[in-house]
Amino acid sequence: MSTRTEPIRAVKGTRDLLPPETWRWQKVEDEARSVFHAYNFRELRTPIIERTELFARSVGADTDIVTKEMYTFEDRDHESLTLRPEATASVVRASIEHGLFNEGGAHKLYYMGPMFRRERPQKGRYRQFYQIGAEVLGSDHPAIDAEVLEMLHLFLERVGIKSFTLLINSVGNSKCRPEYVKVLRRALESVKSTMCPDCQRRAETNPLRVLDCKVEADQPIIARLPSILDHLCPECRQHFDRVLAELKQRGIPYEITPRLVRGLDYYTRTTFEITSGALGAQNALLGGGRYDGLSEKIGGPPAPGIGFSIGEDRLVLAVEEAERSKEASKPESKDAALTVYVAWLGDAALGPASTLVRELRRQGLSVEIDYEPTRLKKSMGIASKLGARFAIIIGDGELARGRYQVKDMSTGGQEEVEPAEITRHIESRLRSLNYFAEESRKPL
Repeated sequence: MSTRTEPIRAVKGTRDLLPPETWRWQKVEDEARSVFHAYNFRELRTPIIERTELFARSVGADTDIVTKEMYTFEDRDHESLTLRPEATASVVRASIEHGLFNEGGAHKLYYMGPMFRRERPQKGRYRQFYQIGAEVLGSDHPAIDAEVLEMLHLFLERVGIKSFTLLINSVGNSKCRPEYVKVLRRALESVKSTMCPDCQRRAETNPLRVLDCKVEADQPIIARLPSILDHLCPECRQHFDRVLAELKQRGIPYEITPRLVRGLDYYTRTTFEITSGALGAQNALLGGGRYDGLSEKIGGPPAPGIGFSIGEDRLVLAVEEAERSKEASKPESKDAALTVYVAWLGDAALGPASTLVRELRRQGLSVEIDYEPTRLKKSMGIASKLGARFAIIIGDGELARGRYQVKDMSTGGQEEVEPAEITRHIESRLRSLNYFAEESRKPL
């Protein structure tokens, strides 16, 4: 008697992305590449494992990421390695290692890929999650801060998210922030015992992290704590004011949020988040800020920088919600759809059908064919199920006439077209439907 082997399932907090869902991810990523290219950003790819020291020194030894969430292990050489929990430190490390800062000027870089944190899984939050991010290294000009936010504004509009809020703050720099931390520490002395255990610990080790607490019961206490905006040095105040002036000049609305410090120790001056009501209580779509001292922290030269990371998992949820609010068509019936399904009837038609499929694919069309003999009715059912926009029918009659049947699956209309003209015919029909302009925008 045989025993059934239990199937192996995905690790808790991870998931598989399957078609047609992956189509939406591809569209978001293609749009990001298109917008980033317009702002002259270039792609950088870094390893998903780094030396643990990189994140301990950059993100902050007392942050939740380092103390609770990182996937850290010792390899066979007894070196401590960590699956990257974020990518900014890796980008700066790569820039130092490959001498990018020696070239001078501002360097605009972007990345896409998986990150890893052992958080409690929930909707839109996974232990393997994906980020889209960008960094500008080598400039501390306030206009750069505004340009990055302008780029994000355009990107979110391009992916269909119209309702979102930019929250912005300044967390000062190494000159003025230490004095503010002293003030904050004193203010926490009388209230920390009533706060959550994490805040009680942070009040001693890193008071600024208290402002990043998400525990609802602690929010009224945090709201009464001193504001960092009242303790900025003249240089940081001037920088922040100029960033706000640039945003106004560009027509980008914002809300000043004095408690916004983000969860990473390397931030200086400008910090920001963009939130969306489409995501409910956990409404942050993305966040970022300036990190002018990060390069020195990990052994590099003085080099200012600013960047952001977008939680792609949460962004895709927001895109889906935006589509539902517009009563948009499901992707499998539209963009995720196949362009052409080729149905052949009779052994003599298989060779010509295969040739046509190959030629259409070489022209960039998405085409499918089933190599098993199938009745016409079933073939049309398959074409419909796959969401094909057109079906091409090739049988003995079509071969004899030298013209194939091209069926528009949305209207049911059918025309006879010579094989050499089929690509031109289909592309013409697609253009008339605004397919290329509205549904298949390619990166620049």
